[in-house]
Amino acid sequence: MADLITVDDPDDPRLRDYTGLTDVELRRRREPEEGLFIAEGEKVIRRAKDAGFEMRSMLLSAKWVDVMRDVIDELPAPVYAVTPEVAERVTGYHVHRGALASMQRKPLPEPAEILAAGGSGRRIAVFEGFVDHANLGAAFRSAAALGISAILLSPDCADPLYRRAIKVSMGSVFSVPYARLADWPADLEKVREAGYRILAMTPSPQAASLDQVPPERFERCAIMLGSEGHGLSTHALRAADEWVRIPMAEGIDSLNVAAASAVAFYATRPTRPA
Repeated sequence: MADLITVDDPDDPRLRDYTGLTDVELRRRREPEEGLFIAEGEKVIRRAKDAGFEMRSMLLSAKWVDVMRDVIDELPAPVYAVTPEVAERVTGYHVHRGALASMQRKPLPEPAEILAAGGSGRRIAVFEGFVDHANLGAAFRSAAALGISAILLSPDCADPLYRRAIKVSMGSVFSVPYARLADWPADLEKVREAGYRILAMTPSPQAASLDQVPPERFERCAIMLGSEGHGLSTHALRAADEWVRIPMAEGIDSLNVAAASAVAFYATRPTRPA
């Protein structure tokens, strides 16, 4: 059973994991270096726990103690009970969900491990330059909902375990395996060698419309999407086996990348016999 500890001092060193949560640059450095991430809200905390992440501690306002009682009773990590005012001074913002947990990261799998898994109909996603945490989290949520087996990230992609990405994904970052490709875009050749057909999502008129691509081309495919605004780099496009696009109404050239990922994942899902 966890210890419930009331803390009144926002400078208490025991709350260090939660300090300055709105300082993006600080948290980007600290969290991976110290092997932690922050889960926010009851559902996300429970999903992190159920995914097997070890809890370092929880920070709760008083009204959330009873709601989280089963988690408190199950885990040995300390639980810090604070007022909303103390929580805001520690974190830098109003913690309206009232519950935060500091979780221990797990080692990321190697790309080869992800590529070796699954059968012939397996689909994975490849993200290049997803630097916006909200877009990354939304794309993970779509991937989880629409049957994407795993995600590979270019080296410059944002951290899926950053608080904003976790929050937008509603914890889907815990359920979709992911890894980082170290050598971009050369490592895309390893994706092809593993038997995946690389489909580059691009609004280019030279790309085939998704609704006109034969369904068999989506079997064991890697759906590659680029950053918001710039899209896929020239190098990534050259490394693809095929370019595909979402057909647009006249005068509209593209969707937000998170929305585009949802459309692409839905359009490429396995067809079922009538």
